[in-house]
Amino acid sequence: MKADGDLSNYVPDFFVKIIDGTIYTVETKGRAELDLPRKMARLSQWCMDATQAEQGRVRYDFVFVDEDSFIKHTPKAFADLVTSFVEYKP
Repeated sequence: MKADGDLSNYVPDFFVKIIDGTIYTVETKGRAELDLPRKMARLSQWCMDATQAEQGRVRYDFVFVDEDSFIKHTPKAFADLVTSFVEYKP
């Protein structure tokens, strides 16, 4: 749901599956959006729900990457992205 109450569809920018089987939804942004905090809260909840539904077989998580931080702290590996970009994490 958008900030104005309208329904919306969500299509993530990327999915990344790492060697331990965790599946990350990667959301990238180059500009500020009013709906972003709500979208990230919903994505966080979805990851928790999907992980629980998999009963330990698959873990889902997400990473939010904003352009300014990426330019300022360019990661060298995906693991750096996961540990450095923790905005909107519970």
